[in-house]
Amino acid sequence: MLRLENISKIYKVGTFGGKELRAVRNVSFNLVPGEVVSLIGESGSGKSTIGKMILKLVGINSGNIFFNGKDISTIKGEGLKQYYRRVQGVFQDPFSSYNPIYKADRVFNIIKEEFYPDLNSFKWKNQVNQTLEQVGLNPEHVLNKFPHQLSGGQLQRFLIARALLLDIHFLIADEIISMLDASTRMDVLNLLVDLKARGLSVLFITHDLSLGYYISERAIILYRGSVVEMGDTGKIFSNPVHPYTRMLMASVPRLDKKWQEVEGILEATTQPVLDWQGCVYYERCGMDERDAECKNCFPELRQVEEEHFVACCKKQTEWSVISDPIKYHI
Repeated sequence: MLRLENISKIYKVGTFGGKELRAVRNVSFNLVPGEVVSLIGESGSGKSTIGKMILKLVGINSGNIFFNGKDISTIKGEGLKQYYRRVQGVFQDPFSSYNPIYKADRVFNIIKEEFYPDLNSFKWKNQVNQTLEQVGLNPEHVLNKFPHQLSGGQLQRFLIARALLLDIHFLIADEIISMLDASTRMDVLNLLVDLKARGLSVLFITHDLSLGYYISERAIILYRGSVVEMGDTGKIFSNPVHPYTRMLMASVPRLDKKWQEVEGILEATTQPVLDWQGCVYYERCGMDERDAECKNCFPELRQVEEEHFVACCKKQTEWSVISDPIKYHI
């Protein structure tokens, strides 16, 4: 359904744009109908930039994105409008998606005016009510209210309902539960699981490893815009290979280890240099994990085991090279 091939994004930064920030570096993966894929990484890793490129909110410097076999970089006008009927995004802060001077359900009226102008009001009202019920909301309790009168969870469900009214096939969920309370988080996650069962594909963008493990069949670990590990979620979490993935796992609070033991792992890392040209993780990699050749190495994704792929210079000779990531459904 959706396929990314070697996409990259470079931002001009510094005085007069004299420096370059590589936000995304040659990222390739795909999604099939009814699949949830987690895109996991810390802040600044390029997760949201990838989501925005898919939604055509940010341009692509190189590479291609295909939806149902068509390169979306070439679509505009009516073609772009039809694309948005199938691909939508929901973002981190639900409050920022609403104008406080208008009632929250205005987002539904905009959808009707733009995509269903000929549908009579009675049928549209029934359609809106049915969709709200699908996302666990009672129309009588949430319609005709201003954003400040609704909770963050209710507003987030409004946005998901808006997307469903377009009969979408693919949803980008960018940190959609990070601003919600614990009980509401589970409700929204379970809603995504339910939508997946109906055939909806979801790119679940998160920095929370446990959420990625809970909701997705496949996971992509991203660091400074590069994919360092990807594949079957269970295999990545049970057998993390890349030093960055292991560091993320070590950072998760555990009852069976004292924090001092974890600090020993984290202290071996340093802050990354923005304009580094070799392995993106070299500066933070522990001294026992790297060697001199790693400094200028550009690791390729290689197969560690079935449905498990890693990009690491030091050990790449031990694994099989993957010449076509898309072919291997990664």
